[in-house]
Amino acid sequence: MKFINDWKIVSLLCLTLGLAPFFPEPHLWGKLKWIMGGAVGMKGIDWFDVLQHGFPFVLLIRLLILFSWNRLVKKQNKAT
Repeated sequence: MKFINDWKIVSLLCLTLGLAPFFPEPHLWGKLKWIMGGAVGMKGIDWFDVLQHGFPFVLLIRLLILFSWNRLVKKQNKAT
């Protein structure tokens, strides 16, 4: 489970799995546009695809929140 806390691995996952295939546009971007358009015609496999390609970004957001939280806690501990 160490890999989910490693910035390098999570960043690499975002750039590869999260955005693949890259042409004509990143796959996740196309799926998000489809969802924003009402998700008309999306099937179960399409939703799974969104989860698969979006999970690295969930990990990245999680790391950003943890990093921010830890900095805030350290700042508060120094103030007391």
